Amino acid sequence: MIIICGLLYRVFERDVSVGDAIWWAVVTASTVGYGDISPVSWQARLMAGLLISVMVLLVVPLITAHFASKLIVDQDAFRHDEQEELKQNLRRVRQLAEAIAEREGISVPDSAGPPSAPSNR
Repeated sequence: MIIICGLLYRVFERDVSVGDAIWWAVVTASTVGYGDISPVSWQARLMAGLLISVMVLLVVPLITAHFASKLIVDQDAFRHDEQEELKQNLRRVRQLAEAIAEREGISVPDSAGPPSAPSNR
């Protein structure tokens, strides 16, 4: 993107060398803006505004988000297969608990349903 904008800057501003045009694109994209080279034509100024906007509103936030997501990863979070294994184990424990309760003659409320409303009596 910097090279393309630099070459376009060279086309729009005819009295600038290719090296200076690339330098302008680097300085503009980084939003440093030394002021040693600045656009004169409306096309180059428009391109400068677009380059700055794209860098500030898209590229820099994407890079920042990428690195932030690498830092925020929860190493203790369960993977999908681990979650499925836990659910399967809990179902088996429930079956065993219901079998024991049935053998002992204990009634077990259905814990999988919604909670019942508290009684005001």
